[in-house]
Amino acid sequence: MNGLVKRAFRYRFYPSEAQAAELSRTFGCVRKVYNLALQARAEAWTLRAERLGYEATSALLTAWKRTEDLAFLAEVSAVPLQQALRHLQTGFTNFFAKRARFPRPKSRKKSRASAEYTRSAFRWRGGALTLAKMAEPLDIRWSRPLPEGAVPSTVTVTRDSAGRWFVSLLCEDSGVRPLPANDAVVGIDVGLDHLLVLSTGEKIRNPRHERRDRVALARAQRALCRKQKGSCNRDKARVKVARVHARIADRRADFLHKITTRLVRETQTLVIEDLAVSNMVGNHRLARAIGDAGWREFCRQLQYKADWYGRDVIVVDRWFPSSKLCSVCGALAVAMPLQVRMWTCGCGASHDRDVNAARNILAAGLAVSVCGADVRPQRNPPGGQSATKQKTLRREL
Repeated sequence: MNGLVKRAFRYRFYPSEAQAAELSRTFGCVRKVYNLALQARAEAWTLRAERLGYEATSALLTAWKRTEDLAFLAEVSAVPLQQALRHLQTGFTNFFAKRARFPRPKSRKKSRASAEYTRSAFRWRGGALTLAKMAEPLDIRWSRPLPEGAVPSTVTVTRDSAGRWFVSLLCEDSGVRPLPANDAVVGIDVGLDHLLVLSTGEKIRNPRHERRDRVALARAQRALCRKQKGSCNRDKARVKVARVHARIADRRADFLHKITTRLVRETQTLVIEDLAVSNMVGNHRLARAIGDAGWREFCRQLQYKADWYGRDVIVVDRWFPSSKLCSVCGALAVAMPLQVRMWTCGCGASHDRDVNAARNILAAGLAVSVCGADVRPQRNPPGGQSATKQKTLRREL
């Protein structure tokens, strides 16, 4: 990878009353246009077997602005509305390519409030950002500097369920360069008792962020349930619940960023296990703990950071019997009871169950990298590792 990458820098900001009102109107208009365009495209296909693209919905937007009922759409910047149509087009493209589900309508309560501005809809001068339809720049907390000489190409403003405002600046960063190559390799086994177990024998604790705030979350949720629906007090209670969730999510993301950054800096080749997280969270006994661990986010961060810095990530087949395989002689144990955390192979080697699994994952990944075999998941073999993994994790809860 060359040193020039598109990178988003996210900051918190504090809008004035006028700016908050303008952005709230823009969020509402973006949601309205998205839903209208989605309905128009669905009806065109259902009734006339006609596919409407971005150009057709853009023409519809112009017509909507001229009607009496939707004249308010012309009061906000046109760019976020056009971007909403482009996002809808992307959603349909992914749907027809079978990469995503059919686009769903945006909800005022459940969908994220956001608006995207391109270069024609904001002014960037001297480090100050001023959006269209606003007289004053945003009051941004610059928690870290932008790359030297960087000029944002896209600005996305969001408001989360806790009422916090964020702005994301998409810039070209020339400072991302591959790290010096080294010979370090590591296999990684994920779990719940320990979040990560490395083939080196190191075990990284699971902070259990949600469990730390479970009492505060339950208290806030009980208070929310007691409030009358539609009342102002219920809105205040909902924000308190959202703030607890936001605190948990922020701590989890911070911890995962630190771990993935450290692994990528220290290791040239990282081997991880492919887990069907979507299937595993279907188990009600495991869903809460797996969601709190953030396995999917860990893999995502590890992958894009490895791409940035010239590292290799190898994904091993999820059905590989890493726990039952002796990492010394290669013998496969007939049975491995869940309560067994330490076991001894017939060759005399004594194993920690998780460390042994990490070493086997590493060996399988290195073998695949040499032989060029396919390590992507195989579909639903009988008695596969997924069920065994779920049972093991259930015991660790």
